[in-house]
Formats: sequence, C-alpha cells, structure tokens
Amino acid sequence: MNEQKSLITQPVEPEYELLVNNISTLWQEAKNNAALSINTELLMANWHTGQYIVEYEQGGKAKAEYGKQLLINLSKDLTLRNGKGFSRSNLTYMRKFYLVFPKCETVSHKLTWSHYFELLKCDDQMELQFYFHEAEKEGWKVRELKRQMKSSLFQRLALSTDKKGILALANEGHQIITAQDIIRDPYVLEFTGLPQKKRYKEGELEAALKANMEKFLLELGRGFAFIGRQYVIPIGSRRFKVDLVFYHCILKCYVLIDLKREEIKHDDIGQMNLYLNYFKTEICQPDDNPPIGIVLGAKKDELLMEYATQGIANQLFAARYQLYLPKKEELQAQLDLLLSEEK
Repeated sequence: MNEQKSLITQPVEPEYELLVNNISTLWQEAKNNAALSINTELLMANWHTGQYIVEYEQGGKAKAEYGKQLLINLSKDLTLRNGKGFSRSNLTYMRKFYLVFPKCETVSHKLTWSHYFELLKCDDQMELQFYFHEAEKEGWKVRELKRQMKSSLFQRLALSTDKKGILALANEGHQIITAQDIIRDPYVLEFTGLPQKKRYKEGELEAALKANMEKFLLELGRGFAFIGRQYVIPIGSRRFKVDLVFYHCILKCYVLIDLKREEIKHDDIGQMNLYLNYFKTEICQPDDNPPIGIVLGAKKDELLMEYATQGIANQLFAARYQLYLPKKEELQAQLDLLLSEEK
C-alpha cells in the first residue's frame, strides 16, 4: 500500500506523461468512433427495414385483407427469428422513417434512432423538419428534444412570423440574426415547479430559474451564457438590481431580464430602459453590440406595451411567461389560421 502511494507521488517525466495522454486519447477516440459506427449501422438497418416494408406493399403483395395484418405478422415472425426490437410499434415507425426520409443521404447520423422515434411522432411535416434541424444543429439529447416538442416550440416561434418565416423555420431551423429572433412569447417555465404554489414571489421565480439554469437556457435558446443574478447597478447614491443578466454569444451583446410576477406595467419598461442605458455607457465594451432588455411578466397588455415602448431607441421587449406547458392543439389552430390567411 505504501509502495503504491509512493509511486503515485513521484514526479512524472514529460515523455511518460505524453505517452499516457496519447494512449488515453487513442482509446477515447476509438470508443467514440465505435459508438458512431454502431449508431450509423442501426439507423441504416431501421431505414432499410422501412424500405423493404414499403416496397413490399407497393408491389401489390400486401392485399387489403392482409395489409392490416402485415405489421402484426412481421412483428411476430421477426421477433421469433431475431429477438426483441421488432414490436408492431417499432415497425410502424421504421416504415414511417423511410417514407419521411426516402433518400438515405438525408438521414443525419448525428441523431440516434431514439431521436428519430420522437421526431416521427410529428404529424405535420414542417414541424418535423424544424425539430430535425434544431436537434441536429443544437446537439439536443433525446430528453431535450422531447421537452422542446412538449413545449410546442415550433408553434410558438411560427406564430411570431409570417408564412415565409414559417417555411424558413421548417427548412433551416431557427436562425438568430436580430434581437427579435431571441424573443419567445410566451416563455414556458414549467420546470420551475411553481404552479404547485397558489402564490409565489418574484424572488422565488428567480431562484427557481437559477436552480434550473440548464433547462432555462434550453428555453431561452441558442447562444445564451449566464452572467449573474441580482446584478447591481449603482447610480449616484442609489443601487438598482437586474434580476438576471446573460451574454449572447451570437449577437455579441448583454441580455438583461427583469421578472414580474403579475402584469407588466408601463413603469417596468422605463426601469428596464434605465438599465440598458447604464449598460451601454458603463459595462459594454467597444466591440459589444447594444444590450437587449426583456421584461418578463405573467401578463401583458399589448396596446399598453406598444405605447410604453414607442420612441425608445434601445432594444427593449415585453414578453409573457407561463408556468405550465401550452396546449399544442390551441397553438396549432392559431397557426393553421395564420397560414390560411396568408394564402
């Protein structure tokens, strides 16, 4: 025991340290490559299974009477011969996998079959393509993808744009170019657990967001880096505090968020404008873009906010949050109405 301890504490030669690092890197890369290779093979096996099923159906061999039983019979026979993994549900999604991605070159190997299994639950092609691009681009884990789908991210973003913007969302994912692109209305904060309480304070909401920062950053979207909570702004003999401060790595600017437990008031807008002016003068560096301010409240009066923000040169937005998952059906109905009006 003592001998082993003395060996560990001995100085390590640089050449030996390099040897250990090289071998460790080699094996880590080998494991990563092996995992990627396995994932690629599994995806292609699922895709080709779907292809075989569809081609069999299109060949006319699956008559109407037998067609209803095809996946049931296949499930039984493939399970007997190959073991688990061939349930009727799995075969249904393999078939849909091929139909949605008829060219195998369009299948991204950055995603796993578990990702595709969730994506294929989307009935709307535009919605599916949006989540496909976002999951690939953002490197979402399966649980993150499921959360974004449950929070109806596509519908929430789509309702803030026009038909051209909706098509761009579907074909390219969410592009962040201007300050408006980072705004979501409403923000969905169901992960805080606060709906269980009849009443809560702004400080409790702020603390819950900080405690669940990983999930909050996922809801905020790409590019946010957390700077601090209750950021002090000293002006003369007074001290103001911004609830949450972030830096946006894509827009290269600070993002200030003030939380309001109830409806946003016009003086909340004035206060945020003061914060933004301070940041522009005292905090921002020459290569920073102007800061963005978001007043986040449970409610907002659109007309009041229009008048309150009119004439303000700063990038200042009022947005709502909700502490429960939205009803996708209601958002989809609004989106369908928007698309029909565009036509």
